[in-house]
Amino acid sequence: MSKVISWFSCGASSAVATKLAIKKYGDIQIIYTHIDDQHEDTLRFLKECEKWFGIDIEIMQSEYKNVNDACLKAGFIASPYGAACTKRLKRDLRKQWEKENGTGYTYIWGYDLNEQHRADRIVDSMPEYKHEFPLIENYYDKRMVHGLLEDAGINRPMMYELGYPNNNCIGCLKGGMGYWNKIREDFPDVFESRCKLEETIGGRIFKDFMLRDLDKDRGNKLDIIVPDCGMFCEIYSVKDLLEKEGK
Repeated sequence: MSKVISWFSCGASSAVATKLAIKKYGDIQIIYTHIDDQHEDTLRFLKECEKWFGIDIEIMQSEYKNVNDACLKAGFIASPYGAACTKRLKRDLRKQWEKENGTGYTYIWGYDLNEQHRADRIVDSMPEYKHEFPLIENYYDKRMVHGLLEDAGINRPMMYELGYPNNNCIGCLKGGMGYWNKIREDFPDVFESRCKLEETIGGRIFKDFMLRDLDKDRGNKLDIIVPDCGMFCEIYSVKDLLEKEGK
């Protein structure tokens, strides 16, 4: 059997997917790619998950450290192939790991029941690896995942508590107008930093206007994720997993 690798994002979905993979395979390798723009509470969540998993989490970090540095080095913010920060802070680091460690691994990803399209893209773009999506296989959506974490006694990352749908970098370049208006309110220093990044590079997060010109009334309100255990969690909860493992 090929070695199992969980590319742990320090998000709620990734945590539960990793726990399910450990339940299935036992000793797996868990790798987290850190970016300095993550909320400081992210590393607290990582440490709690590390205890929950019973496996040490390997932390990697790009030489560029943060979003602004990665974009300044690239000389652009986004292209038809994706954001400059994603490539330099995560993808290039993973590719370097793969170059050093070879192919043939089984990768664990935290895509949920409503993200089959993203899972399909991963499979198509990386055919040299096997891919598993425990949340999809177990019919878990985001709200159920958060319910499972609550059941396990783990406080989810602070970005969720602040009302963000993901534990991404603060000031994620892939965010929409509603997201950026919330960042402007919650993290004004980060908002200003991204405005200056656009002005320095001459690029834009949004196609038709600069971030500084974003109307404060534009964008949809973010969907706050409220934990929802429901029927599936009652059938197969994290508490059940722990009891079966004698922990």
